[in-house]
Amino acid sequence: MTQAQVMGILAEKIGISKTEAKLILDELNKLVVRELKKEGSIRLAGLGIFRKRKLKARVGRNPATGEQIKIPARTRMRFTPAKALKDSVLGVSATTTKTTPGPKATKKK
Repeated sequence: MTQAQVMGILAEKIGISKTEAKLILDELNKLVVRELKKEGSIRLAGLGIFRKRKLKARVGRNPATGEQIKIPARTRMRFTPAKALKDSVLGVSATTTKTTPGPKATKKK
């Protein structure tokens, strides 16, 4: 889905113009960026959590030559979806359904 499609749906559902919908999306983007820079994470209810994650420097290998190389420390972005989002997109998760064990087999002597 493109930004133009999102703006069109927002404008239709809320009853605003596409220009106003674009302004809302732009402000939401700015808010997320500002909070990630300032606080390091932002939680959007029903959607999930965006957070910065610091990775330590480490030693890796060049897959072509096998030579060891130093990988510098860096900051990455991480998104953790909310349970409600996962359940609605993927259906009921397999980890929440419990399986009951069958009857125990008895040994014959």
